[in-house]
Amino acid sequence: MPEISSEQLLDSLFDGVYYVDTERRITYWNAAAERISGYSKADVTGCCCAGNLLRHIDSNGRELCLEGCPLAATMRDGKSRESNIFLHHALGHRVPVSVRTSPVRDEQGEIIGAVEIFCDNSSSLQILHEYERFKQEAYLDALTGIGNRRYGEMTLATREYELQAHCIPFGVLFIDIDHFKRFNDQYGHKTGDDVLVMVAKSISYSLRKMDIVARWGGEEFVVILPGAGSAVVTSIAERIRILIEHSFILAGNNKLYVTVSIGAGLSRTDDTVETIVSRADGLMYLSKRNGRNRVTADEPQSETGPEPLPQSGDAST
Repeated sequence: MPEISSEQLLDSLFDGVYYVDTERRITYWNAAAERISGYSKADVTGCCCAGNLLRHIDSNGRELCLEGCPLAATMRDGKSRESNIFLHHALGHRVPVSVRTSPVRDEQGEIIGAVEIFCDNSSSLQILHEYERFKQEAYLDALTGIGNRRYGEMTLATREYELQAHCIPFGVLFIDIDHFKRFNDQYGHKTGDDVLVMVAKSISYSLRKMDIVARWGGEEFVVILPGAGSAVVTSIAERIRILIEHSFILAGNNKLYVTVSIGAGLSRTDDTVETIVSRADGLMYLSKRNGRNRVTADEPQSETGPEPLPQSGDAST
């Protein structure tokens, strides 16, 4: 029986694995690491993990390569660690991963590096299964791979029925990419498409399993949050905003960073699909007016009714 090398064994794993030396240079990168991150061995081998394109962040947007790196901490104290973080994919979006780090020692017990094992924490197989169903039923947006407007409207109608029949609340996020026209004008429509795909994937990986995201049109996205109250709606909206703000795509040698403006609407007993989407849209435009790259959340309905919201033409995107 032929011998199997350690690299062949590691390449057969479903989890990503990479080694770094004491200078945090990547010395090994397995096949699953390529699949999960989109970066090949040639892209990363020999690079410092603090300076390459992975740039791990936590859910608050803190760059762990600059502060709080689990690999560096493991090499300092020799302790293994586990954490949930977001790595930067080669296509620009953030991927949630579960990470385990352990020290690598020589025969004398001295630490000579560290190993990180990471697995995709985004329920990708479930997502792919759902999207395959969407394709068959014409509910998939061809460019971004998320639900299209038809699917979003169908889901909103279901949530609105549950609200009226069973008093089950839901939230709606209306998301618009800031200054999207500049990307198309300056870098071309291919780069604009790359931005749309990156944002769509970043939103998808920020959600709970029951949540839905749909491309509403152009650079606009709608997220539907079943059973969500004010705190959950605002928390998810902020997570989306932070992850997109800390993601980027490459256009030649340029890193292009993207931000979004978000309106966060909460369902009301007298809502229709049109009224809650319109309210979330208006809240998004308040985010635009107030500087972009921010979330504006719905206020509880007062006895005199809510303030009128701006119409779609009131702010430049």
